Amino acid sequence: QVQLVQSGGGLVQAGDSLRLSCTASGRTFSRLAMGWFRQAPGKEREFVAAITGSGVSTAYADSVKGRFTISRDNTGNTVYLQMNSLKPEDTAAYYCAADSVYWTTHDSPRRYDYWGQGTQVTVSS
Repeated sequence: QVQLVQSGGGLVQAGDSLRLSCTASGRTFSRLAMGWFRQAPGKEREFVAAITGSGVSTAYADSVKGRFTISRDNTGNTVYLQMNSLKPEDTAAYYCAADSVYWTTHDSPRRYDYWGQGTQVTVSS
């Protein structure tokens, strides 16, 4: 029903920036709330950011607030995660996710129906 394809990961130095992209197909994009999660080796998957279908409402984990920005382009069917002032503790596999309950943000992975393939972000000291 929904396919999510991610891009934009890589290896950067502390203080650098990256922008992750996630492009959706198979459903009207504005009727999907979108989220970003990350998972480091040996750690549980944690919430990073979320955005409603319209893009009006956003939510962020405290650990990334003020550094990361989630946004979406409903014409291009793409959600972005702009990551500034990256720290080594941001190193993880990052996943985008989609939820059919599009009018609110969700911070639990249990609420999301579809997931991207993941992309690695590594931040060196």
